[in-house]
Amino acid sequence: MKLWKTVSLEFFKLRRKWIFVMVTLFLSVEILWTFMSLHISMSRNPDQAGWEAILSTIASMNGLFLPIIAAIVVSRICDMEHKGDTWKLLITSSVKIKDLYASKYISACIVMFYVIILQLISIVGFGIFNKFTGAVPHLLLLQFSVGTMLANMAVLALQQWLSLAIKNQAFALCLGMVGGFIGMTAPFFPTVASSLFTWSYYSILSPVTSHFTDYSMEFVTQQLSLGKAAAIFLMGMIFYIAGSLHVSRQEI
Repeated sequence: MKLWKTVSLEFFKLRRKWIFVMVTLFLSVEILWTFMSLHISMSRNPDQAGWEAILSTIASMNGLFLPIIAAIVVSRICDMEHKGDTWKLLITSSVKIKDLYASKYISACIVMFYVIILQLISIVGFGIFNKFTGAVPHLLLLQFSVGTMLANMAVLALQQWLSLAIKNQAFALCLGMVGGFIGMTAPFFPTVASSLFTWSYYSILSPVTSHFTDYSMEFVTQQLSLGKAAAIFLMGMIFYIAGSLHVSRQEI
């Protein structure tokens, strides 16, 4: 069976799980929290109102929320086979485990890409509504999207490995919460230490960083580091390959 058919099958099985609605609701909490925080900050420091502020804040909040959202998405996608005990049925229908593993991963990536699209729409809408100076920063938004998606892909690969290897999804969800905590506190880690954690890359690959100077916050834009992007991509590949081999070899 071709890969695109198995991906279509995954979304067919998800049709009653309202996964896009659930993800939208979770993301709405992050967006509202971010906008409220920015509104308060801008009312106190009008000179800090700008595209850099919202991109930096969203990237920081992503470190907390997206690992948890990713854990929930992967758990919902993988738990269908555990609860329904459909592994043997799928194998007897000539579906290879590696193809099933890939289709689940691609499905999860599509859902998390949908999250990024919603974030981009929210960022642009907030900036236009508040009349930020300057044009919409397309290059910064592109860099934000690429960095966030690379981090998502690595986190999803790790989460799927755990979700398919262990039937009890509580372990995978706990990993997501631990990842959210690490992602939120990553900016306070030493650079070398933070680069070891997958969840830290939401902040590491952010196109805008912030730091305090003379009791005020300053936002600084930065180019996407190809070395750091390659590092998180390599992490994702390792997690995916290791997970696929592990699940393929374990007893069904």
